[in-house]
Amino acid sequence: MTTSPLAGRHLKGALIGADEANPLASVIVFQYNPATMTRRIEPRSTQPTGQEPGNRAEAMRLSGPPKETISLTVEIDAADQIPSINPLAVVTGVYPTLSALEMLVYPKSSTVLANAGLAEAGFLEIIPPEMPLTLFIWGPQRVLPVRVESFSITEEAFDGYLNPIRAKVELSLGVLSYYDLARTHPGYSIFMVHQVAKEVMATSNVLNSVQDLGSGLKIF
Repeated sequence: MTTSPLAGRHLKGALIGADEANPLASVIVFQYNPATMTRRIEPRSTQPTGQEPGNRAEAMRLSGPPKETISLTVEIDAADQIPSINPLAVVTGVYPTLSALEMLVYPKSSTVLANAGLAEAGFLEIIPPEMPLTLFIWGPQRVLPVRVESFSITEEAFDGYLNPIRAKVELSLGVLSYYDLARTHPGYSIFMVHQVAKEVMATSNVLNSVQDLGSGLKIF
């Protein structure tokens, strides 16, 4: 087995919720990078699979970028956090990290109270609150706007105050593309940068494929 030249580099994956009201509330850097990650990609076709054939000229057309869902499991352990670096872990375990994850899908309490006040005042149209723009960061090549579709938390150990000190979180993230977001939304531009970087990577793969093909032909 050959060792990758990048094996010595240890970047951390992360989820970041960009919220103007409280920008530091949802910054979750993974304590351990997950060993596996599942990505489900479904093409968006103008003629959905399973329907009767319509206009044959539309059979190969795409209505937008594919739908992508990312699934991964994140583990957190307060026992492995150095007390001098994170003294909060000694007092509250991994509860702050779990709370930061959960706040990605909670409307802000200030917004809820403000909307309740508007309802009491007789306003008929109240705009539902938006979740923060959530970025999934997995190395410099993959910075993606995502929507947290669901997550399951398994708390595995507790301290004397019943704070969780070890937990496992199974995350399901739906990637948001320019198909889902308005052009003025910052996530629109972030996804476009991601797609351009992917196109560059795909082009660089052509060189590797040509070299591999040439090496294979020399055998015969």
